[in-house]
Amino acid sequence: MSDQPLNDAHQNPVSHIVRLAELNARQPQSVLLEPDAGTRRAVADTLGITAVKKLRFDGTLHPEGKSDWRLEADLGATVVQPCVVTLEPVTTRIDLPVLRRYLSSLNEADILDTLDGEFEIPEDDAAEPLPATLDIGSVMLEALALALPDWPRAPGAEAGEVVHTEPGKRAMRDEDARPFANLRDQLAAKRDDDSR
Repeated sequence: MSDQPLNDAHQNPVSHIVRLAELNARQPQSVLLEPDAGTRRAVADTLGITAVKKLRFDGTLHPEGKSDWRLEADLGATVVQPCVVTLEPVTTRIDLPVLRRYLSSLNEADILDTLDGEFEIPEDDAAEPLPATLDIGSVMLEALALALPDWPRAPGAEAGEVVHTEPGKRAMRDEDARPFANLRDQLAAKRDDDSR
């Protein structure tokens, strides 16, 4: 994935800007994004995966109070990633609800409060400061990126033991890294000797 933020319109192939101040604050606003094949290819490239076969983000922006908004949506996607063991294509279906709350009373300092280099994350992880403009495409892209399987595996793919060493030397195996692996065998042999 690129080091650029996903909400940068030049990096986000599905950018869809909504100016919240221009919306009617008394009625919900429907949102529907269904990127075409070319845009889905660009999304796959942005996320560093093989393909995005289907992608749909269907939701509603609900006004809350005088200026706050709540986004409730359903993300549906079919993605293809390489298997971490065999590199064969692995297809995954993703269906998940997305919830974001945009609050005028919240600011960046409330999100991350730095104390001696430690970060505190608020209990309501769906809450964000109210932006002047909201990029619905960035919300969709972020939700999809977080939902991707970390270690996609093809059916039956098993991770085997990989052994590396310098030429002419004995390779260290997983069993050799377990300090008490041989102790069990030695104790069992000692018990057998003692019972005779």
